[in-house]
Amino acid sequence: MYSTKNTSESNLNTENFKETSARIARLATLILQRAEAPYQEKELAGSALAQHHTVKQTSRAIGSLAARLLADPASSHETKELAGCVLTQVRRLQEPGSAA
Repeated sequence: MYSTKNTSESNLNTENFKETSARIARLATLILQRAEAPYQEKELAGSALAQHHTVKQTSRAIGSLAARLLADPASSHETKELAGCVLTQVRRLQEPGSAA
């Protein structure tokens, strides 16, 4: 039976059960091992790996970094793959139906 309790806490979408795929985890591992990989790319790789087989979620700071790198035309394809993965795992703290 569904609860009709209407509290602001119960209306918040704070859980995101997505996790990093094995393919993205392998990519992240390769990037972290690459000495010449940019620091920001390594940040995304670390976040993606931290979310592989766990319930951890992307922080707002890493989510913002991922959004900037995804929008940057100079970002590599690998960076954009990591950024997209990390962005899907951002913890949302807004009420359903509200603007992001």
